[in-house]
Amino acid sequence: MKLNYKNIFSLLFVVLGVVSIQAQEEEKLATQDSVAIQQDVVKDGNAKESGNRNVMLNAESNTGPREVNIGLPPSIGGITILENNLPVVYWFWPEMSTGTWRQSVGLERTGLLKMDGLANTMGDLGFAVNSYTQKGTKEFKGKAKLSGSHFGWFQGDINVSGPISESGWSYSAGAFVNFDPSTYDLGFNNYADQTQIYRIGLTKHFKENKGDITFAYKYSNSYSLTNYAVFEYGPNGEARELDDFTIGRDSYLPRDGRLKFLDMVSGDNYWADMDGQSATSEAHNFDIFGNYLMDNGWNFKYSTRLHIAEASLMYSAPISIFNAGAGSNFTFADTGEAYTGQVGTQLAMNSPRIPTTTLMGRFSVEKQLGNHDLTFGMLEQYYTVDDYHSNRSFFFQSVEPQPRRLIGTNTDVDGFYNYNVGGEYNNGFENKLSIYGSDSWKVSDRLKLDYGLHLRYHKMKGDHYTTPRAAGLVLDEANKQQFDHDWFHVAGKFNATYNVLNNFGILGSFLYTEENGLLGDYSGAPYPNLTKSKSPLGGLGVFWNTDYIQLVSQATYLNKNNYLQRLNLVNPNDDTESVTNTIYYDIQTIGWTTDFVLKPFKGFNLHYLITLQDPVYKKFNFTAFDNEYDYNDNSVQQISKVLMEIDPSYTYKDWRFWASFRYFSKQYANLTNALYFAERWETFGGINYKYNEHISLGATVVNFLNQRGAKGTINGAELITEPDPYYGRLLTGSYIRPFTVQASVTINF
Repeated sequence: MKLNYKNIFSLLFVVLGVVSIQAQEEEKLATQDSVAIQQDVVKDGNAKESGNRNVMLNAESNTGPREVNIGLPPSIGGITILENNLPVVYWFWPEMSTGTWRQSVGLERTGLLKMDGLANTMGDLGFAVNSYTQKGTKEFKGKAKLSGSHFGWFQGDINVSGPISESGWSYSAGAFVNFDPSTYDLGFNNYADQTQIYRIGLTKHFKENKGDITFAYKYSNSYSLTNYAVFEYGPNGEARELDDFTIGRDSYLPRDGRLKFLDMVSGDNYWADMDGQSATSEAHNFDIFGNYLMDNGWNFKYSTRLHIAEASLMYSAPISIFNAGAGSNFTFADTGEAYTGQVGTQLAMNSPRIPTTTLMGRFSVEKQLGNHDLTFGMLEQYYTVDDYHSNRSFFFQSVEPQPRRLIGTNTDVDGFYNYNVGGEYNNGFENKLSIYGSDSWKVSDRLKLDYGLHLRYHKMKGDHYTTPRAAGLVLDEANKQQFDHDWFHVAGKFNATYNVLNNFGILGSFLYTEENGLLGDYSGAPYPNLTKSKSPLGGLGVFWNTDYIQLVSQATYLNKNNYLQRLNLVNPNDDTESVTNTIYYDIQTIGWTTDFVLKPFKGFNLHYLITLQDPVYKKFNFTAFDNEYDYNDNSVQQISKVLMEIDPSYTYKDWRFWASFRYFSKQYANLTNALYFAERWETFGGINYKYNEHISLGATVVNFLNQRGAKGTINGAELITEPDPYYGRLLTGSYIRPFTVQASVTINF
């Protein structure tokens, strides 16, 4: 009998009668801005992670936490994710973090590592989700969670742990499986995301509560697809839904899920399935971590990891849409019949089963000495990739749900052309060796200082090809070149809080990071710009804390130079012509954020955050299609200048009612700022009920306002200067999920 997960969940839904994405009490995560998380510093100068926010609530998908806005363009790889104080992947390309990590009951706890914490311990800029593997426990402990949605999503998650012997040994084991069709019908597969993660570990607890050591193994196997929407663009940033294409409900991926490539290393043509081995990443993870309390009072903490993966990436990304009239000579690839109408130009990308190996270790000692909380540590990260390459091809497809491939006059017999235009290749290793230290110093009852320094030696060595990425490219050994670099980086943080009154004061903060480059910078043919990128971020503000309100308001300044981006540019005078450009530029942003938590009466909690910011491009100029382009002082794409987050909740006995509203002002959708998307809301709401100490139920609705619309950038429109010709045209872009009802039940045993 064939197992049908949609039927299983339908039965579960009827039995429960309630729905939920994640129990909010389990998520305890932080807000989206550096100023907001200063509340934890004000309350506790030693706080390294923040809690009680909604970072995990992602309006786009279930696969991972949302991107946290800091005034810089969102990363393709999403927010940095750590497990046991080490990155789950060294670099997200070609192995995405969500391929080997998901929010799970197999994690003991999860929190948000603040920007200054990431700068001080990792030497990197941004926020990070930090999680910790469930260790073996001295008493038996079991936890299971079943989740799903009315679209047929099914997720099973279980972990058990308990003692093995009286000598202090214990175990932990867990399994996580995810079968997610998302909200649209692919046609070639039931699921847009299919992920399996299995864990097993042994823990030794030392006598006299001196600490423990855990040996943990994790296996992961995952593929995940990205869909896009087709819409009609209109005045005032409107994304009008089409009669025959529903945003979020229809698939714009090829109907058969098959793409053709030319391997730029071997020279062989091959077909790849979007849900097959060429799109699936597989990884083995070996961790040893724990702590030991030494006799002199210093707490020695350690975490090491060997990560071995075969990573695959596979995408079909829209470039443009144009109209093909009679005589255009387009035919359907599957039937050969003639086609006229709207034609979508698509870019296909595939990195097939790329071997990567990562070896990492963090070692630190901590101790409270008088009014000082001291930490000293060392971090080692070694990463090697074997012949990373991203094969590229282009093709045409019909513009409709589950589009069909088209054959044109410039394609081969299967409908593909421009093989490996913009293709990528690099090979080599990186090694980062760091030492760092920090001190949280309570100078007086009124003044607290928190400061730290991170020193890093970065070694990068390998080879790349300078062969122009022209059509039909197969790499030639004669064009292989070696590179060998050594860099020294400095990062650090300084925070100060001064209580003018018992519950009112001022705060100041500064953090700084540096970087020069990564292996990925050598992926293209041109020699990369490896000028040192410096990122200073400063802030000044006030705080006010009472029994009823905790408030922080702060102004910030951030600058980052030598920002790298690879753009797929479409000729504004010829929709069928496109090039890939590597561009370096700077970004500068100023902002003002106010964040408060209000507790006017028992059980009620209101969190509110507003950010006003103005991120702009600096030194942004390039040449394409024989024209010079200068976007200096243009607003950064995809970044709203006004952000709001409103999170009310009410708890009564075993019930909790909550909602989360996020507001984004208009976002520019192309580099010229001629096109933009109108402001939007992202909404979540639900109910959690604790039936007893063993069973918890909940209810969550994603996008309960049932908004429609697109977000992000408009593919193929980067160089458009006049919006009027685009009004009424069909465009493509990303989007937020449609109205979605999800369910979960959590069982503790």
